[in-house]
Amino acid sequence: MTNALSIAKFGGTSVANYTVMQNCARIVAGNKNTRIVVVSASAGVTNHLVSLAHTPMTQQQIDETCQAITDIELAILDKLQDKPSVETKLNDLLEEVRALAFHEEILHRNDLKDQLLSMGERMSSLMFSSVLAEQGVKTINFDVRKVLRTDSEFGEAAPHIEQIATLAEQLLAPEIENAIVVTQGFVGADENGNTTTLGRGGSDFTAALLAEAMNAEACEIWTDVIGVYTTDPRITDTARPLPELSFEEAAEMATFGAKVLHPATMEPALRKNIKVFVGSSKEPEKGGTWIVRDCEFEPPYRAITRRKEQVMVTVKTPKMMYAQGFLQQVFAIIAKHKLSVDLVTTSEISVSFTLDNPANSVAQRLNKETIAELETICDVTVEKGYDLVTVVGNNMQTAVGVSSKILAAVSDFNLRMICFGANPHNLSFLVNETNSDDVVRKLHKALFE
Repeated sequence: MTNALSIAKFGGTSVANYTVMQNCARIVAGNKNTRIVVVSASAGVTNHLVSLAHTPMTQQQIDETCQAITDIELAILDKLQDKPSVETKLNDLLEEVRALAFHEEILHRNDLKDQLLSMGERMSSLMFSSVLAEQGVKTINFDVRKVLRTDSEFGEAAPHIEQIATLAEQLLAPEIENAIVVTQGFVGADENGNTTTLGRGGSDFTAALLAEAMNAEACEIWTDVIGVYTTDPRITDTARPLPELSFEEAAEMATFGAKVLHPATMEPALRKNIKVFVGSSKEPEKGGTWIVRDCEFEPPYRAITRRKEQVMVTVKTPKMMYAQGFLQQVFAIIAKHKLSVDLVTTSEISVSFTLDNPANSVAQRLNKETIAELETICDVTVEKGYDLVTVVGNNMQTAVGVSSKILAAVSDFNLRMICFGANPHNLSFLVNETNSDDVVRKLHKALFE
């Protein structure tokens, strides 16, 4: 294995149709170090699969959703130069989608859900391998489940790092000697060979895990934006791409809402000091952002992130005064229900904390079981309608004037749960969701314009 090895990952919009797949194939063919390509499902396919796996539907609705998936895939197939070599395999995969979608247990069995959710990547990798071969390179469509070993926590499977490294050495390393391997993101398999998935956004994680296992020099994340920006360019058109970020800054940004990065991606990269590149597959010539261990320039302010749909929970009890163990009880309950806490503030008799509240099972778990259990030991208040705004930078808790400049910029807004000083890389606070666009714009103007 060459140490200059690079692994490229292409997201759903980058493999949405034949034309954009061609762009990606040219990027891969143009870099002799790229030997492994990880692809997401073609844009739109995962959403249809999620609907089939989680939403009760009539036979007709299932049929229509399966047809919508088929239409996306056949539109790509019809443009392939070597259509016959792919057609039979694709039809088999589409049949598998239908069989799983109509399975009477699909809504109740997580193992079947993961099998169904894996189908998008299995189809897109098959197609992309063919598109890449049109560039005159030898390719192999490799089943990542042979290598990406996980536990059996269907839907949110955790990787087994050492086993992945061993299997990659045995099975992947020989393949990249004479072909470019195209494989699936987001998908793995447990000890028994059952298909698992790594959770939404897991394709970036897959690429980073394979980069770690193969001792790669770089992991390239190709998406639909030119790198990581100072803030979400949809909020302000003065946002600009960043040429470089440190692993710590990138991890903070990913954790606190930067959609272009998946939080878990940074962990394998940091463990093996693998450079991560983020760029646009539509405009590769414009460059992108390199994420590295040590940056040449480490400014106090690097970027602003915004994470929507936050819930603030306040637990209060007079018993907390001088009481030992109350915090421990509260956080034991949260941990038991597998909820992740971001911000925490405490007073003598109360504790407030934030929870991410996307429209999924996390919200339901929070609203029912967790609150009921917390109410057995204290008074509980749940407040919704907040967004979490974070300024990410360096040496923020020791640099003079950093916090005052940030807070002065947003002095016209009501801030809740201000958290600062726990690490040198961020200052976070909650704002009313109706104000968060304005808050980000004002901060960006004060710090970056």
